[in-house]
Amino acid sequence: MPEANHSTTTEFILMGLTDNPDLKTLLFGVFSAIYLVTMVGNLGLVALIYMERRLHTPMYIFLGNLALMDSCCSCTITPKMLENFFSEDRRISLYECMAQFYFFCFAETTDCFLLAAMAYDCYLAICRPLQYHSMMSKKLCVQMTTAAYIAGNLHSIVQVGLLLRLAFCGSHEINHFYCDVLPLYRLSCVDPYINELMILILSGSIQTFTITVVLISYFCILFTIFTMKSKEGRGKALSTCASHFLSVSTFYGSLLFMYVQPGSVNESDKDVPVAIFYTLVIPLLNPFIYSLRNKEVTNAVKKIMKRHSCNFL
Repeated sequence: MPEANHSTTTEFILMGLTDNPDLKTLLFGVFSAIYLVTMVGNLGLVALIYMERRLHTPMYIFLGNLALMDSCCSCTITPKMLENFFSEDRRISLYECMAQFYFFCFAETTDCFLLAAMAYDCYLAICRPLQYHSMMSKKLCVQMTTAAYIAGNLHSIVQVGLLLRLAFCGSHEINHFYCDVLPLYRLSCVDPYINELMILILSGSIQTFTITVVLISYFCILFTIFTMKSKEGRGKALSTCASHFLSVSTFYGSLLFMYVQPGSVNESDKDVPVAIFYTLVIPLLNPFIYSLRNKEVTNAVKKIMKRHSCNFL
């Protein structure tokens, strides 16, 4: 259709989760608490790893960056969602929308590569303990972390660039609580086939690569664990592996279900529940999964609390 016949949309309205006033109050309280705990948990973990020299190891460097990206994802999505619960004006400009999606895509893509790096690090620690320090040096750790950030940035730039090629006309109501790529495709008056193909190729390739690294790493870890003679060592390693694998499976499972499944662009009914899970719940759970059951982290927390209490007294 000729471009002259369109009134191109330069701003959108985020419809949010509900229009029920009573439900709005309840959800506002629940998601405010989730946001507060998420930010305190993740940023607290980042600060703890930075302050405690004993935690300056590859495992905790990856973990600190994962917590930082979870914080980035949460503060990109949640404040606007909370504002819109009681705001009469739920408008968001096109460029604000693109910026929100950029930081969200950046955080999620970087998370994928960081989780793969953590799985590889865990594989070296359990399966190749004698060669661990030579194979996983701090230099390699920094290079892998930097590569994860670069990959996340490049993927986000490509996806935002593809979004900007679309023209949005007619309805400007986004049936979502943030600017996600699939609801935007549904508002486009330009056929988003190329965008759908690229998101399937790029997101599918990223997830296939990182999931393959994770699965191979954990397969080798499980094989090593079951061949251990020490029951205590087997139980400890299996417990750590199970916690990591739980976090990885929920994260990748929700992303695969949302973006890579064929026909997902046209299925709007599943968007919001799955999006709530991977944008709000997973960043909330990760600090607990990775740190509270970790003796080194809990000991570091106790040490810092004891040090500050002594200074205060």
